Amino acid sequence: MTIGEKIAQLRMNADISQEQLAEKISVSRQSVSKWEMDQAIPQIDKVLQLCELFNISTDELLRDTVSIERVLRERKDGNKYFGTDGFRGEANVNLTSVQAYKVGRFLGWYYSSALAGCDNPCYKPRIVIGKDTRRSSYMLEYSIVAGITASGADAYMLHVTTTPSVSYVARQDEFDCGIMITASHNPYYDNGIKVINRYGEKLDDRTTALIEAYIDGDMSSLGLDMDDIPFAKRENIGRIVDYVSGRNRYVGYLISLVSNSYKDMKIGLDCANGASWMIAKSVFGALGAKTVVIGAQPDGLNVNNDCGSTHIENLCRLVKEEHLDVGFAFDGDCDRCIAVDENGNVVDGDAMMYILGKRLKARGMLNKNTVVATVMSNSGLMASLKEAGISCEQTKVGDRFVYECMQNNDYSLGGEQSGHIIMKKYATTGDGLLTAIMISEEICDSKLSLAELAEPVKLYPQYIKNIRVKDKAAVLKDSKVLAETAAVEKLIAGKGRVLLRQSGTEPVIRVMIESETMDKCVEYADRVINKVIEGGHSVE
Repeated sequence: MTIGEKIAQLRMNADISQEQLAEKISVSRQSVSKWEMDQAIPQIDKVLQLCELFNISTDELLRDTVSIERVLRERKDGNKYFGTDGFRGEANVNLTSVQAYKVGRFLGWYYSSALAGCDNPCYKPRIVIGKDTRRSSYMLEYSIVAGITASGADAYMLHVTTTPSVSYVARQDEFDCGIMITASHNPYYDNGIKVINRYGEKLDDRTTALIEAYIDGDMSSLGLDMDDIPFAKRENIGRIVDYVSGRNRYVGYLISLVSNSYKDMKIGLDCANGASWMIAKSVFGALGAKTVVIGAQPDGLNVNNDCGSTHIENLCRLVKEEHLDVGFAFDGDCDRCIAVDENGNVVDGDAMMYILGKRLKARGMLNKNTVVATVMSNSGLMASLKEAGISCEQTKVGDRFVYECMQNNDYSLGGEQSGHIIMKKYATTGDGLLTAIMISEEICDSKLSLAELAEPVKLYPQYIKNIRVKDKAAVLKDSKVLAETAAVEKLIAGKGRVLLRQSGTEPVIRVMIESETMDKCVEYADRVINKVIEGGHSVE
């Protein structure tokens, strides 16, 4: 039953006409008619009046907001602003301070509304906010906070911190939601807004659709009969609270997970001039490790610039030159980690999933004996896991999809080749520092080096090439591009694979090739890329 059908049924049970109902709650008869025909949803104050009039709770009235769900089902191209990793774009180009303000305005109001299941009109939501080190992060932070407090909610500021710390604090301290301002591994001029729910998970599509409709001033497209969100006044205006203590508790939580002393370990850390630049050294220093740190001098313009998990060559060189036991590189918001062994060789997300999968299996903690990976993971990972007696389930690219699969099937470990690793017992999102700690724990417990732990993983040579394009969907429909992809697949002949996919965060098509040699990988990738260019899809 839709909300409109419920209103019509309640009205008829009370034996009153549309005109009489409209008069009782001070609206037009046309409004009541639109509600009952599911062409609109009542404003929050009218919802409360309806509930009082018919003596029911808001949950009973709004449990099935079918008009919103119908619009979501009908969306063929997904969300307009929010991709697989939040609202991302170049700062003040396609992610502006005005849009950030509107995100804050909506969220500050939403969690006190019936749409979010709140039946207390006096409820004051609490939202926790963190940011990375980009220059634009401060601008976007202040815009979001202004919107939140203008709508009557309280904003708790963690300041510069990691995405997983926001997730942890939102969950542990029972906030209505968390917001992280970051563009992760992207260059400094990009930024993004990640919204995290009260369980520390990425926000659902239904709520992001509502945010987008509000940003565009088009709530009616979702059947909502409202022009704007009211401003809070006087004592109802929200507060801004310094909440650096939440970040400190997250650091304490990470330290509490460790059972070994790292006093005999020499660890290299590349913090990408990003959100982990203070936290990473603090954590490993408190555990007794001797640390050598690079990428820890952020200036707002150098995040991910020739450093971090996307430029692992710097850490490889550092580990060899300083004769370190292991190195860990993070990205801008520290939800990724790539490791380097004592010989200066890269140990990526696939290899770390293998190591952690075996660790959990040996301790009886690998639920259903399964690891969750994505379609971008190397075919060699599946073969290596199989040899270790572990199953592997694959999802679309994006740690969100990995986590959804883990939740739906009660799996305990999942991740991506890029270094997003989720260990559900400890976190609800990828956490670079947590991953680094668990790899360090396995080194200590097994008394093996990282190279020895990763040695059983036999990965195919793999090459990924990105090309910026005008229209990602058009590339994937181009018959000549698809024909060339099929021709390359035939040449590989089962000894590897080809994967063509669109990025969820950038105007980029990724061509991934696995084959017997790296030279073949490069050759085959160039063949596909050339067809994309010949089709007029590329951006110069």
